Amino acid sequence: MTRFDQNRRPLVIGIGGTTRAASSTERALGFALRGAEHAGARTRLFGGTFLHSLPHYAPESTQRTDEQIELIEAVRSADALIIATPGYHGGVSGLVKNALDTLEELRADERPYLDGRAVGCIVTAYGWQAAGSVLTSLRSIVHALRGWPTPFGAGINTLETRFESADTCSDPKVVEQLAMVGQQAAQFALAFRSQHAVASSVNEADDTDAARPKRILALAN
Repeated sequence: MTRFDQNRRPLVIGIGGTTRAASSTERALGFALRGAEHAGARTRLFGGTFLHSLPHYAPESTQRTDEQIELIEAVRSADALIIATPGYHGGVSGLVKNALDTLEELRADERPYLDGRAVGCIVTAYGWQAAGSVLTSLRSIVHALRGWPTPFGAGINTLETRFESADTCSDPKVVEQLAMVGQQAAQFALAFRSQHAVASSVNEADDTDAARPKRILALAN
C-alpha cells in the first residue's frame, strides 16, 4: 500500500506465539491487540500455529508458499505491528525470527521492510534477565527492518504472571502495560496518517500555486 486511505481505520498486525497452543506469549499479544482496537485500530493476528506453518525462509528461492504470501501481503498493508516472542536462551525464538526473516520480501517496496510503521515489542520469559535482554534484541531487529519501536515495550516474567485464559491475567499491571503497547502502536499509525495527509495537502497546494502563473499566461494569450 503506497497511499493512505484517510477514511480507513489503521491496521495493526500481531506476530507472535510459540508452537504450544494457548501460550503465554500469544495471550499477551492478544491483550496488546485489544489495546490497539480500543485506540481505534483494526487488528489481525498471526499466532503460533500460523507461524509454525511457515517454511524456513530461503532468500535464494523464488517460490513462496501461500502462508508466506499471506504474511507478506498482510504486513505490506499494515499501518503498525506488534511482535511478541518468548525469550529462548537469551534471544528471540526461531519461530518468530523466521517470520521476520520472511519480511525480506518487502525490501523493494516503496515502503521497504517496516518503514513508516510503529512496532510494539513484547517479550515473555522465565525470569527478568531474559525478559530485559531479549526486549533489547527485539528492538534492534525492528530498527534493522527500519521500523519504529514504540516508546514502551513490555517484558513479562512468567514466573510471576499467569495468563489463565485468553481474557484473564493474574497481574492487572501487566494488562495495563500490554494495552499501552497496543495503544501506542495504533496512536502512532493515526498520527503518521494525519501527518501524511497534511504533507499531501501542502504538496497539492504548492503544485496549484506553481501552476497559477501558467494559467494566467494562457488566459492572457
